Amino acid sequence: MRHRFETSLPRFIWIGLFAISTACAGIFVTAFDVAPARAAEPKKEIVILALGDSLTAGFQLPPDKAFPAQLQAALRAKGHAVRVLNAGVSGDTAADGAARLDWSLSEPVDAAIIELGANDMLRGLDPKQTEASLDVILKALTETRVELLIAGMEPLRNWGEDYAAKFRAMWPRLAKDYNAILYPFFLKGVATVAALNQPDGLHPTADGVAVIVRNILPDVEKLIARVKERRSARTDSTFN
Repeated sequence: MRHRFETSLPRFIWIGLFAISTACAGIFVTAFDVAPARAAEPKKEIVILALGDSLTAGFQLPPDKAFPAQLQAALRAKGHAVRVLNAGVSGDTAADGAARLDWSLSEPVDAAIIELGANDMLRGLDPKQTEASLDVILKALTETRVELLIAGMEPLRNWGEDYAAKFRAMWPRLAKDYNAILYPFFLKGVATVAALNQPDGLHPTADGVAVIVRNILPDVEKLIARVKERRSARTDSTFN
Protein backbone atom coordinates (compact mmCIF):
# COMPACT_ATOMS: atom_id res chain seq x y z
CA MET A 1 0.00 0.00 0.00
CA ARG A 2 1.44 3.33 -1.02
CA HIS A 3 1.47 6.19 1.42
CA ARG A 4 1.35 9.72 0.13
CA PHE A 5 2.95 12.47 2.14
CA GLU A 6 0.23 14.89 3.13
CA THR A 7 0.71 18.44 4.28
CA SER A 8 -1.71 20.86 5.68
CA LEU A 9 0.00 23.78 3.97
CA PRO A 10 -1.56 24.90 0.70
CA ARG A 11 0.47 24.27 -2.44
CA PHE A 12 1.04 27.96 -3.18
CA ILE A 13 2.62 28.48 0.26
CA TRP A 14 5.14 25.71 -0.38
CA ILE A 15 5.98 27.24 -3.71
CA GLY A 16 6.48 30.62 -2.03
CA LEU A 17 8.71 29.18 0.69
CA PHE A 18 10.81 27.39 -1.89
CA ALA A 19 11.25 30.60 -3.87
CA ILE A 20 12.25 32.56 -0.74
CA SER A 21 14.73 29.92 0.39
CA THR A 22 16.28 29.80 -3.06
CA ALA A 23 16.61 33.57 -3.18
CA CYS A 24 18.16 33.65 0.32
CA ALA A 25 20.64 30.99 -0.69
CA GLY A 26 21.61 33.08 -3.69
CA ILE A 27 22.07 36.15 -1.53
CA PHE A 28 24.21 34.17 0.95
CA VAL A 29 26.45 32.79 -1.79
CA THR A 30 26.81 36.19 -3.42
CA ALA A 31 27.68 37.83 -0.11
CA PHE A 32 30.17 35.06 0.65
CA ASP A 33 31.82 35.49 -2.73
CA VAL A 34 32.27 39.26 -2.59
CA ALA A 35 33.14 39.59 1.08
CA PRO A 36 36.87 38.93 0.55
CA ALA A 37 36.99 41.56 -2.21
CA ARG A 38 35.40 44.15 0.03
CA ALA A 39 37.57 43.41 3.02
CA ALA A 40 40.56 45.71 3.42
CA GLU A 41 43.70 43.87 2.43
CA PRO A 42 46.10 43.79 5.39
CA LYS A 43 49.36 45.67 4.99
CA LYS A 44 52.14 43.35 3.94
CA GLU A 45 55.13 43.78 6.19
CA ILE A 46 58.25 45.33 4.68
CA VAL A 47 61.48 43.79 5.92
CA ILE A 48 64.57 46.02 5.99
CA LEU A 49 68.07 44.66 6.53
CA ALA A 50 70.38 47.00 8.45
CA LEU A 51 73.84 45.75 7.49
CA GLY A 52 76.64 47.51 9.29
CA ASP A 53 79.27 47.70 11.99
CA SER A 54 79.09 48.77 15.65
CA LEU A 55 77.14 51.90 14.72
CA THR A 56 74.34 49.65 13.50
CA ALA A 57 74.83 46.89 16.08
CA GLY A 58 74.39 49.32 18.98
CA PHE A 59 77.75 49.17 20.74
CA GLN A 60 77.27 49.26 24.54
CA LEU A 61 73.54 49.92 24.13
CA PRO A 62 70.49 47.81 25.09
CA PRO A 63 69.05 46.05 22.01
CA ASP A 64 65.96 48.25 22.02
CA LYS A 65 68.13 51.40 21.86
CA ALA A 66 70.23 50.30 18.89
CA PHE A 67 69.71 51.92 15.49
CA PRO A 68 67.58 49.14 13.93
CA ALA A 69 65.19 48.99 16.91
CA GLN A 70 64.80 52.76 17.17
CA LEU A 71 64.32 53.06 13.41
CA GLN A 72 61.66 50.33 13.43
CA ALA A 73 59.81 52.06 16.27
CA ALA A 74 59.92 55.43 14.50
CA LEU A 75 58.63 53.96 11.24
CA ARG A 76 55.83 52.05 12.95
CA ALA A 77 54.82 55.21 14.79
CA LYS A 78 54.29 56.77 11.36
CA GLY A 79 52.08 53.89 10.25
CA HIS A 80 54.57 51.80 8.30
CA ALA A 81 54.27 48.03 8.64
CA VAL A 82 57.98 47.29 8.82
CA ARG A 83 60.50 45.10 10.54
CA VAL A 84 64.16 46.14 10.70
CA LEU A 85 66.72 43.38 11.09
CA ASN A 86 69.88 44.15 13.06
CA ALA A 87 72.78 42.77 11.00
CA GLY A 88 75.43 44.94 12.60
CA VAL A 89 78.69 43.45 13.86
CA SER A 90 81.13 45.55 15.87
CA GLY A 91 84.53 45.96 14.25
CA ASP A 92 83.42 44.91 10.77
CA THR A 93 85.02 46.41 7.70
CA ALA A 94 83.25 46.48 4.35
CA ALA A 95 85.09 43.27 3.43
CA ASP A 96 83.81 41.60 6.61
CA GLY A 97 80.28 42.65 5.74
CA ALA A 98 80.62 41.20 2.26
CA ALA A 99 81.97 37.93 3.66
CA ARG A 100 78.96 37.41 5.92
CA LEU A 101 76.28 38.73 3.60
CA ASP A 102 74.83 35.29 2.88
CA TRP A 103 74.13 34.46 6.51
CA SER A 104 72.97 38.00 7.18
CA LEU A 105 70.23 37.26 4.65
CA SER A 106 68.72 34.53 6.80
CA GLU A 107 65.29 35.48 5.45
CA PRO A 108 64.03 37.38 2.39
CA VAL A 109 64.25 41.16 2.71
CA ASP A 110 62.69 43.96 0.70
CA ALA A 111 65.26 46.66 1.34
CA ALA A 112 68.68 47.17 2.89
CA ILE A 113 70.52 49.98 4.63
CA ILE A 114 74.27 49.54 4.11
CA GLU A 115 76.33 51.23 6.84
CA LEU A 116 79.90 50.04 6.40
CA GLY A 117 83.25 51.71 5.81
CA ALA A 118 83.87 53.50 9.09
CA ASN A 119 86.30 50.86 10.32
CA ASP A 120 88.05 50.85 6.95
CA MET A 121 88.63 54.56 7.36
CA LEU A 122 89.77 54.27 10.98
CA ARG A 123 92.36 51.69 9.89
CA GLY A 124 93.45 53.74 6.91
CA LEU A 125 92.52 51.06 4.40
CA ASP A 126 92.70 52.03 0.74
CA PRO A 127 89.32 53.45 -0.33
CA LYS A 128 89.57 51.34 -3.50
CA GLN A 129 89.50 48.24 -1.33
CA THR A 130 86.49 49.52 0.61
CA GLU A 131 84.66 50.44 -2.57
CA ALA A 132 85.31 47.02 -4.09
CA SER A 133 83.83 45.30 -1.02
CA LEU A 134 80.79 47.56 -0.99
CA ASP A 135 80.37 46.88 -4.69
CA VAL A 136 80.19 43.13 -3.95
CA ILE A 137 77.47 43.73 -1.34
CA LEU A 138 75.42 46.07 -3.50
CA LYS A 139 75.64 43.84 -6.56
CA ALA A 140 74.48 40.78 -4.60
CA LEU A 141 71.54 42.66 -3.09
CA THR A 142 70.55 44.15 -6.44
CA GLU A 143 70.47 40.68 -7.97
CA THR A 144 67.91 39.67 -5.34
CA ARG A 145 65.82 42.77 -6.18
CA VAL A 146 66.42 44.52 -2.87
CA GLU A 147 65.95 48.29 -2.69
CA LEU A 148 69.07 50.04 -1.39
CA LEU A 149 70.03 52.91 0.88
CA ILE A 150 73.73 53.64 1.37
CA ALA A 151 74.71 55.37 4.60
CA GLY A 152 78.01 57.10 3.97
CA MET A 153 80.74 58.21 6.33
CA GLU A 154 83.03 61.21 6.60
CA PRO A 155 86.80 60.55 6.72
CA LEU A 156 89.09 61.63 9.54
CA ARG A 157 91.37 64.52 8.68
CA ASN A 158 94.54 62.83 9.88
CA TRP A 159 94.78 60.67 6.71
CA GLY A 160 95.28 63.73 4.51
CA GLU A 161 93.28 65.45 1.82
CA ASP A 162 94.04 62.94 -0.91
CA TYR A 163 92.67 60.07 1.17
CA ALA A 164 89.66 62.14 2.21
CA ALA A 165 88.82 63.03 -1.38
CA LYS A 166 88.97 59.40 -2.52
CA PHE A 167 86.93 58.23 0.46
CA ARG A 168 84.21 60.82 -0.10
CA ALA A 169 84.02 60.18 -3.84
CA MET A 170 83.12 56.51 -3.59
CA TRP A 171 79.71 57.02 -1.94
CA PRO A 172 77.94 58.96 -4.73
CA ARG A 173 79.62 56.75 -7.32
CA LEU A 174 78.27 53.58 -5.73
CA ALA A 175 74.83 55.12 -5.28
CA LYS A 176 74.72 56.03 -8.96
CA ASP A 177 75.94 52.62 -10.11
CA TYR A 178 73.24 50.80 -8.15
CA ASN A 179 70.43 53.37 -8.21
CA ALA A 180 70.62 53.53 -4.42
CA ILE A 181 69.41 56.29 -2.14
CA LEU A 182 72.44 58.02 -0.63
CA TYR A 183 72.46 59.35 2.91
CA PRO A 184 75.89 60.99 2.83
CA PHE A 185 76.86 60.93 6.52
CA PHE A 186 75.38 58.41 8.92
CA LEU A 187 76.54 60.38 12.00
CA LYS A 188 75.13 63.70 10.82
CA GLY A 189 74.21 65.85 13.82
CA VAL A 190 75.91 63.43 16.23
CA ALA A 191 79.62 63.32 15.39
CA THR A 192 81.72 65.57 17.66
CA VAL A 193 78.72 66.34 19.89
CA ALA A 194 79.96 65.11 23.28
CA ALA A 195 76.50 64.87 24.84
CA LEU A 196 75.37 62.47 22.11
CA ASN A 197 78.38 60.18 22.22
CA GLN A 198 79.79 57.63 24.61
CA PRO A 199 83.09 58.37 26.40
CA ASP A 200 85.10 56.95 23.45
CA GLY A 201 83.81 59.80 21.30
CA LEU A 202 83.04 57.39 18.46
CA HIS A 203 79.85 55.56 19.36
CA PRO A 204 76.53 57.33 19.89
CA THR A 205 74.49 57.09 23.05
CA ALA A 206 70.83 56.08 22.90
CA ASP A 207 69.98 59.79 22.50
CA GLY A 208 72.56 60.05 19.75
CA VAL A 209 70.96 57.13 17.92
CA ALA A 210 67.60 58.88 18.25
CA VAL A 211 69.09 61.88 16.42
CA ILE A 212 70.46 59.61 13.68
CA VAL A 213 67.04 58.02 13.26
CA ARG A 214 65.28 61.37 13.10
CA ASN A 215 67.68 62.65 10.45
CA ILE A 216 67.70 59.55 8.24
CA LEU A 217 63.96 58.84 8.54
CA PRO A 218 62.84 60.80 5.43
CA ASP A 219 65.28 58.84 3.27
CA VAL A 220 64.17 55.53 4.77
CA GLU A 221 60.59 56.47 3.94
CA LYS A 222 61.72 57.03 0.34
CA LEU A 223 63.22 53.53 0.49
CA ILE A 224 59.88 52.13 1.67
CA ALA A 225 58.10 53.98 -1.13
CA ARG A 226 60.38 52.26 -3.64
CA VAL A 227 59.49 48.86 -2.19
CA LYS A 228 55.79 49.65 -2.48
CA GLU A 229 56.21 50.84 -6.08
CA ARG A 230 58.02 47.61 -6.95
CA ARG A 231 55.27 45.53 -5.36
CA SER A 232 52.59 47.51 -7.16
CA ALA A 233 54.33 47.06 -10.51
CA ARG A 234 54.65 43.32 -9.85
CA THR A 235 50.93 43.09 -9.01
CA ASP A 236 49.94 45.04 -12.14
CA SER A 237 52.03 42.78 -14.37
CA THR A 238 50.40 39.73 -12.78
CA PHE A 239 46.90 40.89 -13.75
CA ASN A 240 47.80 42.23 -17.20
